[in-house]
Amino acid sequence: MTSTISPPLGGTRAMLQSLVPSLVPSERRVAQACIDDPRFVAAASVAELAARAGVSPATVVRACQRMGFGGFQRLRELLIRDQAMPQDGPVPAAFEHPLEGVFSRAIEGIRGALGALDLAAFDAAAGRIRECGRLLVVGNGASLAAAQSVGLHFLTSGKVCESPVDIISQHISAKLLKPGDVCLAVSDSGMNNFTLRSAVLAKEAGAVVVAITSYGKSELAELSDYPLVAGADFHRWNDSTVTGNIVQMLLLSALHAAALGTLPTAIAARAEVYDEVRMMVAQPDRA
Repeated sequence: MTSTISPPLGGTRAMLQSLVPSLVPSERRVAQACIDDPRFVAAASVAELAARAGVSPATVVRACQRMGFGGFQRLRELLIRDQAMPQDGPVPAAFEHPLEGVFSRAIEGIRGALGALDLAAFDAAAGRIRECGRLLVVGNGASLAAAQSVGLHFLTSGKVCESPVDIISQHISAKLLKPGDVCLAVSDSGMNNFTLRSAVLAKEAGAVVVAITSYGKSELAELSDYPLVAGADFHRWNDSTVTGNIVQMLLLSALHAAALGTLPTAIAARAEVYDEVRMMVAQPDRA
């Protein structure tokens, strides 16, 4: 491997989470040991980590290389570096109200969510969306609400944007895209077959595919031109909590802001929409 990944300060654990599904079981045990106890790994040798994960030292080295760290020493350096990041302790269990618990864990998850995100890819994707003639936003299952929300925001900012709800319309719209258009595909797992099909059709049509997903080696991330990966670490507590993917929504909001937030035409379009909504609300009830 000629280059190694370099997550931001505090982001190594989130990077590991985003890569776990792409590993074979023995390598996955190595990654999970790093996720479960990064302080131990930061001070451990290859042999000690191998013993903790129940694998051979060669598997530890291979896992580090597969994940893009180049070797164990590089992963260890990043984990040591991350120890310098201030950590807020959890709310003590004896005093934790369920509401406080949800919010404190969400804050913790959001703090490290960008560890796997390529900021250069984010900037490039925002630029392609800004310049495209037509934007298609697709999402299904648990990602449908986020896709619909950001689609509405692009539309109210004056961008020619479609965000069909039904699968057939998504596929037809993707197939009719042209070179220079953009398909923004939202799938937390990166494995939703309906969303993947739209992305494939958009790619075949010559459009640019921007992926919003939590896993860097997912099928959607692999086929996209700009994979924007964030939020895998969020799932370690969020799977049993009815909150939706907050990280996904924040990333989409940031993408919308980066693409159109300060454009004069977008600002004017949002002002017109606001005036229209205000007029509708001000209308007397004629029922």
